[in-house]
Amino acid sequence: MILLILDRIALIAPTWIGPLLAVASGDAQAAEGGAPKLPSLVELLFGPDSIAEHWVNVIYAFAVGIFLSLVCMRVYAKRQMIPGKLQNAVEMMVEGMYNFIESILGHEAKRYVPYLGSLFFYILLMNWIGMIPLGHSPSTSLNITASLAILTFLYAQWTGITRLGALGYLHHMAGSPRDVISWCMVPLLFPLHIIGELAKPFSLALRLFGNITGEDTLVAVFVGLGIAILAFSPVGVPLQLPFYFLGLLLSTIQALVFTLLSTIYILLMLPHEEHAH
Repeated sequence: MILLILDRIALIAPTWIGPLLAVASGDAQAAEGGAPKLPSLVELLFGPDSIAEHWVNVIYAFAVGIFLSLVCMRVYAKRQMIPGKLQNAVEMMVEGMYNFIESILGHEAKRYVPYLGSLFFYILLMNWIGMIPLGHSPSTSLNITASLAILTFLYAQWTGITRLGALGYLHHMAGSPRDVISWCMVPLLFPLHIIGELAKPFSLALRLFGNITGEDTLVAVFVGLGIAILAFSPVGVPLQLPFYFLGLLLSTIQALVFTLLSTIYILLMLPHEEHAH
């Protein structure tokens, strides 16, 4: 009986509801890729099989970047000694991020806040935009999260090379040997350090991708279940509402974790006398 109701809803509802109801009824193969997702504005405007939909993650990632750039340029262009609401909000966020990074990097924070702060707010908005109706989170694409992770990896390695020098960087990768025993351990520690450095971008990318994908899938499933409960309602039961609050919290935590780990990776590349190594 339930399956008959779900099939009937799938016929009278918009085409994007079909995959959601398929998952709700247990027929996961009917949903593309086996994972439900809510429709985005790009899909609504250009269709589910369009070229634009194929590049939906890139489109939304660029949209978030452009939005952040416009906000920053507007605040900078209209900055005042007595800040308005927008300037005050931006200054509070920047100051909070600076204090957070300074608690880890100390006096070195000023040099790395532009990158790390931009990284946090960029990932945060990319996560949050998936919570907006007709929005889509680019963080559900492994290509996007891997790109950010590789960028952080390259930035950390470049920091190590420029701050330690080429020989100092190799000495660091060898485990910073100082006596005969530690030098004898170099053939073992050096490849382990290399493997550890290469594993960092993988862990960053997969952690962000997995958590945000699971969050958006959970919301989509409960949207489908809410529609399935009220067969002839265009809205359905908002079963997903509690998960929106959970999603906002999880999205914030994931952006903070990504930024925190990136900060620690940079800290580990600084000269040894500047931090507890």
